[in-house]
Formats: sequence, C-alpha cells, structure tokens
Amino acid sequence: MDTNSRRYYVTEKGKKLITVIPGDGIGPECVESALRIFEAVKAPVEWEIRHAGASIFKKGIESGVPQDTIESIRKTRVVLKGPLETPVGYGEKSANVTLRKLFETYANVRPVREFPNVKTPYSGRGVDLVVVRENVEDLYAAIEHMQTTSVAQALKIITRKGCEKIVRFAFELARAEGRKKVHCATKSNILKFTEGMLKRVFEEVSKEYPDIEANHIIIDNCAHQLVKKPEQFEVIVTTNMNGDIISDLTSALVGGLGFAPSANIGDEVAIFEAVHGSAPKYAGKNVINPTAVILSAVMMLRYLDEFEIADTIENALLCTLEQGKLTGDVVGYDKGIKTTEYTDAIISNLGNKPKSSRVREYKQIKIPKIQYRKPDVKSRKVIGVDIFVETDMKPEELGALIESLILESPFKLKMISNRGTKVYPPTGAMPDVVDHYRCRFIKKDNVNEITDQHIFSLIQTVASKLKWMHVEKLQEFDGAIAFSKAQGED
Repeated sequence: MDTNSRRYYVTEKGKKLITVIPGDGIGPECVESALRIFEAVKAPVEWEIRHAGASIFKKGIESGVPQDTIESIRKTRVVLKGPLETPVGYGEKSANVTLRKLFETYANVRPVREFPNVKTPYSGRGVDLVVVRENVEDLYAAIEHMQTTSVAQALKIITRKGCEKIVRFAFELARAEGRKKVHCATKSNILKFTEGMLKRVFEEVSKEYPDIEANHIIIDNCAHQLVKKPEQFEVIVTTNMNGDIISDLTSALVGGLGFAPSANIGDEVAIFEAVHGSAPKYAGKNVINPTAVILSAVMMLRYLDEFEIADTIENALLCTLEQGKLTGDVVGYDKGIKTTEYTDAIISNLGNKPKSSRVREYKQIKIPKIQYRKPDVKSRKVIGVDIFVETDMKPEELGALIESLILESPFKLKMISNRGTKVYPPTGAMPDVVDHYRCRFIKKDNVNEITDQHIFSLIQTVASKLKWMHVEKLQEFDGAIAFSKAQGED
C-alpha cells in the first residue's frame, strides 16, 4: 500500500495495481484498447483481471459481482471497467450500481468537452463542463414496494451527509481543474425536503469557497440551458437521478456516449468506466469507439498521480481526431476506421500535441472528509400520522367510514389524498382515483403529543375495516412541520 495515501496499491516493483473488469458486449474491446495504450506509453501500472455482469448473473450470483472481484477491489482500491449488462425491468440488481454501493463511491464525475473533427450543432462553442452526480442515494437506493396490486412506490432517500459530501467534492473538483463556477441543479421547487436539502446544503457550503461562483438552478431549466447555451456551465452538481439524465444529455452535445468518460470516486475506492452501455449488437465486430473508456483510463491515471502520462495519452487522442481518424459512430460504420486502427493511431501519436485543442491543467482533487453531525434541533414532536390504505371506495364513502371509526380517538381526520391530491373533504377537484389512499390524521387540540401507543391503537382501529400497508409519522422540528402537504391541502 502506498505509504502516503490509501488511494491505491503499489506493488513491490513500484507499479500501481488496478483491478480491470473487461465487462460485457463491446466492453472487452474498449478495455483492450486502453490497456494497449498503457503498455505503449509504459504507464507504471499492473492489473488484475476480474469479472462482473452478465457472465456472473448466469452463474446464479444475483448481485452480478463475485467475491474474488470484491476482494481484488478491496486490495487495489482502483478499478477500470467496461460496461456491464444488466437485465431491464426484472430480476437482478444492476451490477454497476452494486459496485458503486459496495464501495461507497459517492461521487460520479462525468466530464464532456468539444473534440476536433467531431461535428455537432455545438461545434466551435467551447463546451467544456463536468457533471458531478451524487451516486448512492436518491431513487437509486432502489427501495420499492407494491402498495396494492396496481400501485408501486419508490422511496427517494436524500441525506444531509450525502449532500455535504457531494457538494464539497464538486467545489474541490472545480479548484483542482481551475474552474470558476459551480451550479447546483435541483427540483427543490417541488420536492422541498429531499431536493431542497441539497439546495440548502449547497448554499451553506458555498460560503467556504469564496473563489468559486455558486449558482442554484432548477433542473428542468438546467436541461433547457444546456441545450440553449451549454458553454455557460463549468461544473454542475446534482442528485443521482437528475445527474444520470443530464449527463447523458451533455454527452450528446459533444458527439455522443462514445466520447463520455466517467469516474465513481469515494473515500477509499475509485471506479473508472465509460458512460455508455454494452451495445451487444456491435460486440466482436471491431467497429466501436473506445474513446470513452480510454478517457476514463486517463481520469484514472490522474487519480493515480500520473499526470504527465495522462496528458500524453489525451494529447495523442486529440491529435488522432485532428487527423480525421474517426470511428463509425461519428462518420458511419461503412466509413469509420476499425477499433484496432484507431488505437494504433493513438499509439503512433504518443508524444505529439494537438494544434487546435488543449489539455486542461489538473491537480489532485482533495477528497473531502466529512465529520457527520446531526442538525441542532431544540424540540421535536409527533403531531399526527399518515396511514395508507387500499380500497375501491369513493373518497366521500371512505372519509365517512374513517370519521365514524375514530370518534373516541386522540386523532381527527385532516384529509385524504389520492396520488398526492386531496380528495376528502371535497375540494371541487375531479381527480381520477385509484385504490391507494393516504389518510392524514392530526392530533386533536386537547392532545399535547402523539405517542407510539396512540398510533398502534389507530392502526388497529383502521385495520378493523380497511387494508393498510404503510405508515408515516408526522413530525415537527423546532415548531416547523417536517412533512409535505397534498395538492389542495390547507
């Protein structure tokens, strides 16, 4: 282990050991291209080949990640991987997401820049930005339940600690790359507690980085502005789902996913991979574009403190593009050069520098160390409860039934909502209801605070006549309500 850092493993020969996962579909061809370039430039690295994804799922390992791969990563702490295939809409978890979560690689870094001879509607405008995406929370926690036979629920998990880690990382990345602006993109106008938490933490932390311009932007406006004027952005930090979507958008600005590298960085482990998928229909045809994996490997070299070698490879790649040597995804598969020919061209350009493009100066990112601290709250109390019930009753019938059940209860029925819209008491709205209602109970005025026993008793009362499936306490922190209201609720 490197005595100065726990970021990577150094062998007895002084080389940096990395775990290489070739991946599925086109993955092995892309990774082979990067490894050939490593050898040609004499990068001081060695690798352990390990596997994950489709071949592992077929062996019955539901995570898609076998134990020997996990142990290799625990040792090397650095991974270069090809894309992994994951079944869509059924069965196993994503092996990609499993790897990110196993090693808490909380920061997903996706840079995009304009490339020579890769023509897009944005050519000549100097697009050069990085999307920094929180990588382990949000809807990607993948906590889902079927609430009824026809209603599904997913929990959106956002933590203050997760927000602080990703925000600080974004500012540190800006400093390391000489960037002057960070935008925080959220949907906090609608999701005021979850997305709003990222906005609030961003505004707090930004005060510690006075050298960086900090701006908040609503995520849909961010997408709009990325299409309209992408050159205004330098770093965008956002939540997991938002980041997944807009980073694919940004790759389209510069030529597509074939030019989109990424890094997944945590306190202990870093995983480098292309953004694109396994594209099985092109596998084995020697026609795919390995640029995204090569640039992911360049990002990895900088993480390993091999800045000069990283610059050498990136310069050679830019020279190759300047020479008009392009793969089929750019110029058509009947005109593009082969994957191996493209790799050979990059190798032949090692040591050359491009004429029309430049490589940004990089420094090592200071990975922020967060000491978790809970917000100071002087008072908190439970003032009610939401109980979700399954029924085919109409709202008025359901409301009348519940009110008859809780006459002697410490609760009063404040409202009933369906798919987030208040339907009882009637508001004059005309929603199309389903068999999934949220019944909101608030303590009566003569009750100081709701106890767990009160809630248990209420559930029993409701369950005597209705099917229930979900309960949420309604709390106040320092006198402020800590729950959202339904559409139409006063």
